Amino acid sequence: MKAQYIGDFDEWKIGFRFSVPVTVRFSETDMYGHLNNTVNFAYFEYARIEFLKHIGLMNDWLSPDGQNIPVVADLQCDYLKQVFFDQSIDIHVKAEKIGSSSVDLHYLATDEKGEPLFTGRGTMVQISRRTGKGSPWTDGDREAFVAVPAAHQGEHR
Repeated sequence: MKAQYIGDFDEWKIGFRFSVPVTVRFSETDMYGHLNNTVNFAYFEYARIEFLKHIGLMNDWLSPDGQNIPVVADLQCDYLKQVFFDQSIDIHVKAEKIGSSSVDLHYLATDEKGEPLFTGRGTMVQISRRTGKGSPWTDGDREAFVAVPAAHQGEHR
């Protein structure tokens, strides 16, 4: 099964320039040692936050004086292979489509050999703290999403 948000998988996969490593913890597995199907979303969150820090967009959101905050509007995951306890995986993130105040982020989890394990996508919206309505990206924000320096962040957690 191919996810609807992915056209040509090989071309889609090449577009990722940022990833974070994760090691599957015992508490994240079921009684058979498989990754619990809810944990993928926690991995997406971890990778998304590291990605946003990497491109410099978390500073305003974390500041008590910041005008805007990010909100996840939707999130989905498509499972390709089983993932097990103590497995080392990489969670890749990229901005696929940038709207006026939203961004469609795509995710790819790979194993040690670079084989895909699961994919995902989700829309994140920047909203005004004051009004609760969408707040447009600046030109600098848009550039940050597009000109992502390649990076593989840190050690497996």
